[in-house]
Amino acid sequence: MAFVLFGSTVAGVTTEIINTGSELLLGRVLNTHQQWICRTLADRGRTVERQVAVTDEPTALVAAVREGLSRADWVIVTGGLGPTCDDRTRDLVAGLLGRRLVHRPEVEVQIRAYFEGRGRPVPARTRVESMVPEGAEVLVNRHGTAPGLALWLEPNPLREGGRASWLVMLPGPPRELRPMFLGEVMPRLEARFPLAEPFACRTLKTTGLGESYMEERLEGPLRGLVEAGMDLGFCARVGEVDVRFVARGPDAAAVVAEAERRTREAAGEHVFGVEDETLELALVEACKVRGLRLALAESCTGGHVANRVTNVPGASAVLHSGWVTYANEAKERELGVPAALLGEHGAVSEPVARAMAEGARRMAGADIAIGITGIAGPSGAVEGKPVGTVFIAVAHAGGTSVARHLNAFDRETFKYVTAQQAMAMALRVVLGVGLVDAGTRS
Repeated sequence: MAFVLFGSTVAGVTTEIINTGSELLLGRVLNTHQQWICRTLADRGRTVERQVAVTDEPTALVAAVREGLSRADWVIVTGGLGPTCDDRTRDLVAGLLGRRLVHRPEVEVQIRAYFEGRGRPVPARTRVESMVPEGAEVLVNRHGTAPGLALWLEPNPLREGGRASWLVMLPGPPRELRPMFLGEVMPRLEARFPLAEPFACRTLKTTGLGESYMEERLEGPLRGLVEAGMDLGFCARVGEVDVRFVARGPDAAAVVAEAERRTREAAGEHVFGVEDETLELALVEACKVRGLRLALAESCTGGHVANRVTNVPGASAVLHSGWVTYANEAKERELGVPAALLGEHGAVSEPVARAMAEGARRMAGADIAIGITGIAGPSGAVEGKPVGTVFIAVAHAGGTSVARHLNAFDRETFKYVTAQQAMAMALRVVLGVGLVDAGTRS
């Protein structure tokens, strides 16, 4: 899953990220900092040249910081600012730069307020978090206790010619790092290293077409903009393709707006959102605007659609009921699927998917209902229905539409892709733009 970019690139401030923590290299914790920080910076016209992860072992950490400061304008270090014995970043960086650790009373006050506001005693060990390298600027932590730290090194003793570098140290927990980065770091970055020219970017979320097919569809409409210097990128992920436009210069915003217009025109119903919007959000919002109630009848997806829909704030205004009818008896009893239908066609079939969706819509008194039945595998294949076969039905006031897909993946990916297809199909019905899925319809 990576963006393939076409177009020009512009050099800027050299930036490196150093993620610390033995747990990252033991595979105990997923390193999300690299992806999130890079994405946040890229969306604001900035790029990261290098990212490394190192253990908490002092030699490794010091070597990584020394190397980063020897060549980069901006070095970001994450982790190691807490109160435990393996939180060494603060001490080691101070030692590397030959700076004393000094007590900052205002930081200790903030730490005490954090615990007292939650009715908890203040651990004695947390006082170490109020020890700050001499000359460091404190970045307020509103979601934890360890403050972030920033040092402007001018001259930088570790860089050729003493060229200045900015060193920023951030706490490891994402719930602390992310708001601190947005609220404390980005304003300082933009003031210290302003962009040389206007910048604009936009990401459109699409589904229903693979990366290559999407590129083919957009190649003609966007060729002129790319040749004029706009960056065009495609990022393929499970069940989706992101299309990203980046432009620089005085007309950047207008160029990106035109690229979005042309893409929406060329990709049509495959575009469902922008930036970080999800299919479930798009479906909930579309139903909410139209005052529609939704019902779900799932078999092979095991409630995955319901889980994703209920992750959307405000879903209660849309989702009425949901059934996970894995067994045939449940399909009969809960949804009214006729036993004769199951016997004649099998549970994984167009008629049963149709009956599930129509039964859910009837039982819930809903405006629209989704029915899903399939073979997740690795066993269960029958003649004419290999592993991965799935039927998705959407019942609505105008009738019932059914699509057949072959999602030959592992079980988890099968459920995710099938849920994508089901929500995309329902969204198109809600929006009144029809169906583009290959399969049976009526």
